[in-house]
Amino acid sequence: MSKGKAGRRRGEGTISEGVAGGYAELVPDRDRGNAYSLLIDAAPQSHVDLDDPTRLEFSYQRRLGHIADLVAPPGKPVQVLHLGGGAFTLARYVAATRPRSTQQVVEIDAPLVQFVRRELPLDSSWRIRVRGGDAREGLAKLPDGWADLIIADVFSGARTPAHLTSTEFTAEVRRVLRPGGFYAANLADGPPLAHLKAQVATVRTVFPEVCLTADPAVLRGRRFGNAVLLASDRELPVAELTRRAATDPHQGRVEHGRALADFTGGAVPVTDASAKPSPAPPPSVFT
Repeated sequence: MSKGKAGRRRGEGTISEGVAGGYAELVPDRDRGNAYSLLIDAAPQSHVDLDDPTRLEFSYQRRLGHIADLVAPPGKPVQVLHLGGGAFTLARYVAATRPRSTQQVVEIDAPLVQFVRRELPLDSSWRIRVRGGDAREGLAKLPDGWADLIIADVFSGARTPAHLTSTEFTAEVRRVLRPGGFYAANLADGPPLAHLKAQVATVRTVFPEVCLTADPAVLRGRRFGNAVLLASDRELPVAELTRRAATDPHQGRVEHGRALADFTGGAVPVTDASAKPSPAPPPSVFT
């Protein structure tokens, strides 16, 4: 249920509105005249530059952008499924960098979709279809081998829902991916990283190739933050991802192979029966 409207309109500062998932705000970027950050209940979700959709401000979005760049030769159209819509930042990025790509976005928060589409409209020439509903249910409706790239970036109350963390869910992801396709997931965790390690173990039961990219401080368990997991049935572009992560404004580290196995340790894969939502971030993350 929507929580009602409030706030000011574009051009007058922050744009805000109650949506199903909480209180949504579009906060202007002081350094860019037509760019906004989307916050839900004060938690930063995404950033959009309407003048330059290829500009990815948030670190985790840059890492997802690198993956979108490497899933196919530069400029080649691809088919992408986005589980979680937010402000459609990655869908805009793919549309700008890979014209004529076909994309589907599944977002459960219909009032949020309406808010974002009204205030940060999508280019009418982009082949982006937005579907309402649960991410896993939307995934189940797609045919085998439909997607070149599946991006999972789903949070409810700053937590990934439990049913999107299991081996059964991951098996559905692989079903919908074409051979050689990429699955990328935005994960959030903090010390002792039990959720992150379990997610790596879970995905490794379904995909033969997995790597993880994050801020070194997150990987060391020193703070709460985002990590991007990449999986495929083909060899991953680990060297190029490592180079890109190392040269990002906020440097990241890539774990793969033996190092990733050591990181995961004895973590047990998650099933539908044992799944739990990802941990809630500490209040200090948003202060």
